[in-house]
Amino acid sequence: MHRDRPHLLLLLGGAALCGWIGWSGEVLLLPVAAVFSALWSGAQTRWQAALISACYFLAASRGLPQGVANFYASELFPGLLLWVTASSVFVCVHALSWANTTALRLSLRYFVACAMMAVPLAGILGWAHPVTAAGAIFPGWGWTGLMAMLIGLALMVTRCRFIAGTVLCGLWIWSAIHWTPPIAPAGWQGVDLHLGASLGREEGMQWQQQLVSLAKGHAPGAVIVFPESALGFWTPTSSRFWQKSLEHTDITIIAGAAAIDEGGYDNVLVRITAAGADIIYRERMPVPGAMWQPWSRLIDDGAGARAYVFANPAVLSGSIRVAPLICYEQLIVWPVLQSMLHDPDIIIAVGNGWWTTGTSIVAIQRAATQAWARLFDKPLVMSFNT
Repeated sequence: MHRDRPHLLLLLGGAALCGWIGWSGEVLLLPVAAVFSALWSGAQTRWQAALISACYFLAASRGLPQGVANFYASELFPGLLLWVTASSVFVCVHALSWANTTALRLSLRYFVACAMMAVPLAGILGWAHPVTAAGAIFPGWGWTGLMAMLIGLALMVTRCRFIAGTVLCGLWIWSAIHWTPPIAPAGWQGVDLHLGASLGREEGMQWQQQLVSLAKGHAPGAVIVFPESALGFWTPTSSRFWQKSLEHTDITIIAGAAAIDEGGYDNVLVRITAAGADIIYRERMPVPGAMWQPWSRLIDDGAGARAYVFANPAVLSGSIRVAPLICYEQLIVWPVLQSMLHDPDIIIAVGNGWWTTGTSIVAIQRAATQAWARLFDKPLVMSFNT
């Protein structure tokens, strides 16, 4: 048994390194995460596969403990507990998928693990999915690139891993040399704010007026995108104020807000023009635990955000078909893939990352979204508050 220890330590260290580097917030480093599949296949027992998976996921999601501590203004322990709990789904799926079997069957089992971590239920906690690297290796390939990435990952668990790894590495280098980040289309502008936890919590209309002034500073006809929660609580009064403020302009505002009723609230995007204001998107997957609390329905508690898991994957802003991604949806797989099935004209990614101070979470969100936008060759508008 002791002879296997150096081999296992090498696999564990390699998995942690893959998670740390691949999910550092640099889009062109995402392909490092693809090495995880080869390391996972090197396990000799199911327990080893679980440990390798844990090292990868914990390293990739290392910002979670500090983020939770910031969010709840608490010590690190609750964040550490949530960090370990969140990793359990990824670890269980990959541990159960591993088997001492032929290379072909193991490859198929890994493919199943990838699929399970990409869609609900397991996919609700499907962060750090190696398939996200497809955009950094196969930019512009679309669905073909996604399938090529999945095939490459599956081959990495077979004896062809060195050939597959060499091909993926070569394509990665070629992509990096010719890399161009996704850009916003003409007339669209994402606005980043640096207001910390105060965003969306300011009382009265003073903050709203400041946002109006900021929007009016852009060129006529512009579409201005503000971050998640920028408008605070969305009410009929807010709607009338914004419509009145945009009179005699042809500016369009798309901004985050919260729509509240007796059953809870929706995390939404609102589209505002001088002619009208409407909720155009309701978040499909709010942050589990912090926002989405399905257990609250069982105790007649109206707290928590509702999840519209497969609803409104693409929405209209005028004649433009938009794929919206709010915050947590940028870290998991199925929301963006579901949106791409509708062939949108543009991706909008917004977030309120004030609680991520001292972590790379917002950088990871940006990198993942850029990778998906490049894979499907879609223009991208991003707007974050930090």
